[in-house]
Amino acid sequence: MPDPATLLVADDDPGLRESLERTLTREGYRVVVASDGRAALERLQAGGVDLVLTDLKMPALSGIELLHAAKAIAPDVDVILLTAFGTIEEAVKAMKDGAYDFLTKPVQRAQLQRVIRSALERRQLIQQNRALQQRLDALLRQGAVIGASPAFRRMMTLVEQVADSSATVLVQGESGTGKELVARAIHERSARRNGPFVAVNCAALPETLLESELFGYERGAFTGAAGRKEGRFELADGGTLFLDEVADLSAVTQPKILRVLQEGELERLGATKTIRVDVRVVAATNQDLAQMVRDKRFREDLYYRLNVITINVPPLRERREDIRVLAEHFLRVYAAKNNRHLDGFADEALGRLEGYSWPGNVRELENVVERGVVLARGVQIDLPDLPEEIAGATPLPEGVLTVRIGTPLAEIEQRLLEATLRATRGNKTLTARLLGIDPRTVARKLERWDETAEQGEDDRAPA
Repeated sequence: MPDPATLLVADDDPGLRESLERTLTREGYRVVVASDGRAALERLQAGGVDLVLTDLKMPALSGIELLHAAKAIAPDVDVILLTAFGTIEEAVKAMKDGAYDFLTKPVQRAQLQRVIRSALERRQLIQQNRALQQRLDALLRQGAVIGASPAFRRMMTLVEQVADSSATVLVQGESGTGKELVARAIHERSARRNGPFVAVNCAALPETLLESELFGYERGAFTGAAGRKEGRFELADGGTLFLDEVADLSAVTQPKILRVLQEGELERLGATKTIRVDVRVVAATNQDLAQMVRDKRFREDLYYRLNVITINVPPLRERREDIRVLAEHFLRVYAAKNNRHLDGFADEALGRLEGYSWPGNVRELENVVERGVVLARGVQIDLPDLPEEIAGATPLPEGVLTVRIGTPLAEIEQRLLEATLRATRGNKTLTARLLGIDPRTVARKLERWDETAEQGEDDRAPA
């Protein structure tokens, strides 16, 4: 059972103060009292208070002054004012200064309970949102992708398994799925985490420039080479080199990279001296490298050196459970960048986001949310703020779970159970009845999945 909320009651009227203490204690709250504003302020400064109920007119320190002090000391603690009829105008003004609500004396018990419950629920929601934001920030600092769907967790389990090895990893997935973030997650979980993470896009540079970027050059190696330059392999020594769009490597560059992978050594352009490097390579592509090998467009030996372990990044349409948390994360990021204050998404807009196919994957979702933040006319992103092709998308039917052909049965089972639990708001007995299984089976499966998730966290923690 959660600990009861602690309410601070401040009133110079002993009779009303004691009456409120008895009433609120019977309701299950922990109540502390103060006979004036100064005593209330001292108790508030000691911490542990979840909500303040204060009289507006008190000696030493008024309710208004206590409100201002509370907002400075404990911004998350709401203040409810108790006021006589003649001070209602002052109470309304106090609400503009941040008071949660005001109640007129004599206080009605039902109204008191309703306002207190609402204020505490608001506080809990703020705390939960802050915890989520901190978790998202921590994930981004670690260079991790964000998600909780079974497809995402299955991918991250493999990331955890391969991170501490020295094996070369090939990350495959459609454009916009977050392959570089997966590569960074591998690096951050590896023994090389304190070394550099160096990324190079093989498709963004012409062949001659790519070679000089990868291997470096000596002075006079070519026209314009006025001095020595270290290549990306050297810069990544002791760390990880991420080769994005590796399928675009030229036939000339491929054997040179193969040599580094096999021998751990290279030569700068125009040099005669061999340089040894200790680099782990993570490569990524959105193309079918195996087919390119069969078509003689990619070296078979390099393919096998890169493809020691393959991690497939699922497209967003196969991890729809992650759309909501990703959208909320991007909204927070771009609202801060654009100095906008938004409360989230309208239900209808969120339904369209979850029902859209996302051919551009996470990158497309990020762009759509940024656009929505800029165009939003209200306090939420609504349908008119979305592109036409998304606003006109058919939302997923209520209570329908979609899976692609070839999805493992274990994953389908997990997704179905988790979706049913969400629909029943965590009621395991009702979930079991709807699925036609024993409630103990539900508990056992959830416990097993939690243990698997915890094991993944333990494996990720540094020794």
